[in-house]
Amino acid sequence: MSAEEISAAILAEARSWLGTPYRHQGSRKGVGCDCLGLVLGVWREIYGTEPELPGPYAPDWAEAGEQDLLLSAARRHCFERAADELTAGDLILFRWRPHLPAKHAGILLEQDRFIHAYQGSAVVVSALVPQWRRRIAGVFAFPEYSKKN
Repeated sequence: MSAEEISAAILAEARSWLGTPYRHQGSRKGVGCDCLGLVLGVWREIYGTEPELPGPYAPDWAEAGEQDLLLSAARRHCFERAADELTAGDLILFRWRPHLPAKHAGILLEQDRFIHAYQGSAVVVSALVPQWRRRIAGVFAFPEYSKKN
C-alpha cells in the first residue's frame, strides 16, 4: 500500500473511535480507551494485532521511571519524522515538560487538528494549538503493511 493509502486507513479507523469514553488502560472502540489504547486499537484494526503489549501501567507511569518507554516503542515500530514534517495519519507523541518522558499520544487528522483520548472525556478532535505543538516529543509515520483478509 502507498503511504497515502496507509494514512487514509489510519484516519478512517481513528475517526471511527470518536466518542469512545476515556478509560485508563482501555483499548476497545465504543467501550473505552486511553490515548495509548486508541493507538493500539487503531493499530490492531489495521495490522491485525498490536505491535507489542504495554502491560499494566499506572496513570503516573511516565513519571515513575527514567526511560522514555512510549518514545522508544514508537521508534521500534514506526518511522520517525521531523516535527515540521507532520502528515495526516501520523502518530504524534507529547511530553508535558521538556525533562519528562513522552506520556500522551494522538493521530494527526489535519495540519491543525488531531484525534486523541482526552482524560475525563472521550476520544475527541482537538486543535493542534501552540500549547500542544510545543509539547511534541516525536512524530511518526505508521509502517507499510499488507492487510490480510
